[in-house]
Amino acid sequence: MSLSVVALEPPRRGPARRAVAGRLTLAGLLLLAGCNGRPEGAAGSAGEEAAAPAPAAAPTAAPAGSPENLLLITVDTLRADALGFAGNTEVATPALDRLAAAGRVYTDAHAQNVVTLPSHTNILTGLYPYQHGVRNNGGFKLGPDVPTLATVLHRAGFATAAVVGSFVLDSRYGLDRGFDVYDDDFGGEKEGEGEHLFTYPERAGSEVVARGSRWWHENSGRHRFLWLHLFDPHAPYTPPAPFAGKYSQPYLGEVAAVDSYLAPLLEGFLSGREAPTLVIFTADHGEALGEHGELTHSFFAYEPTLKVPMVLWGPGVEPGRDDRPAQHVDLMPTALGLLGVAPPAGLPGRSLLGPPDRSRTVYFESLSPNLEYGAAPLRGVIRNHMKLIELPIPELYDLAADPGESRNLFRDRPREAHELAAALPKESVWPPAPGAIAPDEAKELQSLGYLGTTAPRKAAYGPGDDPKNLIGLDRKLNSMVQLYTRGMYDEAVRLGREIVAARPTMTVAYEYLTRILLQRNDNAQALELLETARRAGAANAALRQQLGLSLVRAGRPAEAVKVLEEVDPDASDADTENGLALAYTALGRYEEATSVLEKAVAARPQDPRPLETLSFVAIQRERYGEARDDARRALEIDGRRPNAWNNLAIAYYNLGDPKTAVEAWKRAATLDPSNLDVLFNLGSVAARIGDSDTAHKALGRFLATAPASGYAAERREAQRILGGAGS
Repeated sequence: MSLSVVALEPPRRGPARRAVAGRLTLAGLLLLAGCNGRPEGAAGSAGEEAAAPAPAAAPTAAPAGSPENLLLITVDTLRADALGFAGNTEVATPALDRLAAAGRVYTDAHAQNVVTLPSHTNILTGLYPYQHGVRNNGGFKLGPDVPTLATVLHRAGFATAAVVGSFVLDSRYGLDRGFDVYDDDFGGEKEGEGEHLFTYPERAGSEVVARGSRWWHENSGRHRFLWLHLFDPHAPYTPPAPFAGKYSQPYLGEVAAVDSYLAPLLEGFLSGREAPTLVIFTADHGEALGEHGELTHSFFAYEPTLKVPMVLWGPGVEPGRDDRPAQHVDLMPTALGLLGVAPPAGLPGRSLLGPPDRSRTVYFESLSPNLEYGAAPLRGVIRNHMKLIELPIPELYDLAADPGESRNLFRDRPREAHELAAALPKESVWPPAPGAIAPDEAKELQSLGYLGTTAPRKAAYGPGDDPKNLIGLDRKLNSMVQLYTRGMYDEAVRLGREIVAARPTMTVAYEYLTRILLQRNDNAQALELLETARRAGAANAALRQQLGLSLVRAGRPAEAVKVLEEVDPDASDADTENGLALAYTALGRYEEATSVLEKAVAARPQDPRPLETLSFVAIQRERYGEARDDARRALEIDGRRPNAWNNLAIAYYNLGDPKTAVEAWKRAATLDPSNLDVLFNLGSVAARIGDSDTAHKALGRFLATAPASGYAAERREAQRILGGAGS
């Protein structure tokens, strides 16, 4: 499991302001999560019961002519052999089997990466990872000048939309460019907080498909490009009913559920009801499920994680099975060629519909162990079914004779090994060789994650750095997470310290252990751990961001400022800026907070977060007109931000307009019914203006959920207003 570090949210409850009789609280240090504008009121729910699988139907031939639209479906963590059309008899995938029977199935398709963000970047740019620069999840961002499927098709007049199923593809990583709608709304949840301490926030594929389908039909009559990303098969495997009890292997239950989610959408195309559309179906990577000692993915690049399913269906696609070497970088030139749109110059891939070249070379890499563990970087190539994995202990496999990669032929077939090693692209070397980066390029590369976010680098890597000799630490890391999720906190911390002692350069171990310590409010040990990481050279920018933002949350702003000011501005992100502004505000350093936020607004005018925080800072300064205006601007970008509505309500109340304030608090309470401060504010002010019905409902909900600890005074006031009821 490879995770990026994302800051924990600060507390939801903030400093009190005695603007009215009794206590009028603020919604507190604002949520750090949030993204660019998204569609309102999208249909579907992550809690919906999965639809029953669609009945099998006769294969439908793709329509003649040329496609007018493009539908790209990527399923996260989907093995190539986990589908019915791939020969798996243990899983039912009737919808995808029907698509495969009517389309073209590429039986020898490979990803270039085994983690989500770079793999999707390969698909959307048609470039290898060393060309576009995104080499791992988190810490990397696609540069603003790299063309993508979305930017190219948008310029060609297509309506464009994406609905992604996991935070790992959040818009902050740069894949949103060119999309009219980039729906990455996870309800404010973030990785690194609460139940997502060690997982990515996600939403069910049923909701992803429902939102995407609605956009598709709302834009009928236009040329359309829709990308749907379903995250469901990713660990932990928790299939919904009825799939949870149907499969002994939960992973296959998740796969079957995905098929059921896609069934209604695919039926529209296969039945001929939709306009001519090219449908591309693939996975970003597979899943090891214990093979080669790997539990999930990202550590190695063996076939269970590197080989992917790939199906094309639509006008101009001849049905059948195709055994040519196919790779993700081929999808962009294939799609643009069918759509009649000129591709960007210099794409390394080629159309999958032209004459096959069965001797072409397929490049791949797995850099997560290097970037997170300090292990040797892994690169490799496949040609003529021979696969080379370049590591301190190199590997060579004959995939035709040994698809399970059980016999390392590196010493037995040195000539082939040497020829494949010569085919490794020189520019793919990681880390970049000293002197390979010009001084004027370093600043840009740092902002893209090349510098400052990696584990300590070595001049040379030996057998002890080979991922094969470190897989035990990966399993221990997974054990630490399991101990934590079972409530065995002390045992988890002990195991984390054991891992750090065994591998002092293992950045990810520091990150995980820090999360546990901060979640338990053990800030002293977390600070001590950061100092240990610094001495070992493993305190990357992400770790400092995590610690600094968590200190904001813990109410230790002075320490937070010290840590966050050390983060290089080029490695900083929106969360760091927001956290630093909140820490400055808590210290009364309002001008510095405002300066940070105004720069953020100028840099990202469509991001509501800095505007929301500006309104909070203005409230602390009792500049209620400014607070009102900043909150309004934030809500114009994203009208579903409860803290912005709360700030707006506080501003209106202090400007002498309690009726408008109550209406704003109602919106905040609807969007976040669990926010106790909003409920108290709404109820107490509604009572003062004579709106007894609103007051009783809000204060009743407040009393039903507010703990006596920390809310004693507010509970007494609510009970007084309600005449003693609700105690």
